[in-house]
Amino acid sequence: MNRWTFAALPLLALTAPLPAVAADGQMNDAVAALNDPVRQDRMADTVTALVGALMQLNVGPLADAIARVDPESDAAYIPRDATLGEVAGHDDPYYAERLGDDVRASSRMAGHAASALAAYAPVLKDMARDMAAQWERERDAARR
Repeated sequence: MNRWTFAALPLLALTAPLPAVAADGQMNDAVAALNDPVRQDRMADTVTALVGALMQLNVGPLADAIARVDPESDAAYIPRDATLGEVAGHDDPYYAERLGDDVRASSRMAGHAASALAAYAPVLKDMARDMAAQWERERDAARR
């Protein structure tokens, strides 16, 4: 068997499901969802709110409990009124907003990637079919 054919098998495995997904409209639904600015903003706003709340979470009592069990742990040095943001080194008041902006940018990139994948799905389907046929020919030739 040709080593390039063997090396292409993972590509076949990756591309084989694409035509089925694209054919039934699920791919188009996913592309539309990922490219929807309202959904992107909702995801980013949700992450911003969650991270903002988590960074304000008081972890001092938890650190105190850990320190009682293990007095030599670093938890013994955490102040009783410390927040998760302070302990994690993210006491920056704009950390959650920046993370939300990153989520917004990442979801836009995912939308662009999904659009490209949907556009290339027919080509990938043809490539997968051609590679599978080539693999069959190579396998048959190796058995002769």
